[in-house]
Amino acid sequence: MADPEQVTAAVARNVRAYRTNRNWTLDVLATRASVSKGMLVQIEQGRTNPSIATLCRLADGLGVPLARLVEVAEVPAIRVVKAPDAVTLWRGEEGSTARLMVGSDPPHHVELWDWHVAAGDGYVAEAHPLGTRELLFVVEGTLALVVEGQVQHANAGDAVLFSGDRAHEYHNGGEEPLRFVMFVTADNLSSGEENPEPYG
Repeated sequence: MADPEQVTAAVARNVRAYRTNRNWTLDVLATRASVSKGMLVQIEQGRTNPSIATLCRLADGLGVPLARLVEVAEVPAIRVVKAPDAVTLWRGEEGSTARLMVGSDPPHHVELWDWHVAAGDGYVAEAHPLGTRELLFVVEGTLALVVEGQVQHANAGDAVLFSGDRAHEYHNGGEEPLRFVMFVTADNLSSGEENPEPYG
């Protein structure tokens, strides 16, 4: 498993590199990503572990996939991400986790996530940029998906497609552990030329 300190250092290095390659000041990126300049300074200095929401805002503000910000090593032409190397971006109660397995580059942006949610636990997500879609496959347990206040349940073997540009939540809807895999797609990921909406 990727060491948390290595991931923090990689995020610091990658955010700083993408920002400086664009000749952006801290203020420019902070504005584009809707992240405070103080938080951005801490991230680039490797002094904080930013939340998924903050990382997503930064990725959208820079116009790069989230996976690029958490890459610990250089990315080869063919990538095989071993299970222990996937980056855990959320930890909940009782061992719940959300791991970003791999992501592709624009213009056809795709992320693959592996979620494990303990009984009674859940995650509240922010609305993604307009046009984002999420595809989920429930591997085990029962998913209670809340989109704009409407609850839908999906059991093991069920698949779900919904608009990720609306407020949504994932909850374990049963008494057993929940596991689902998720694809996030967004063909309109910002190229950095326009002020993006927050992503996370």
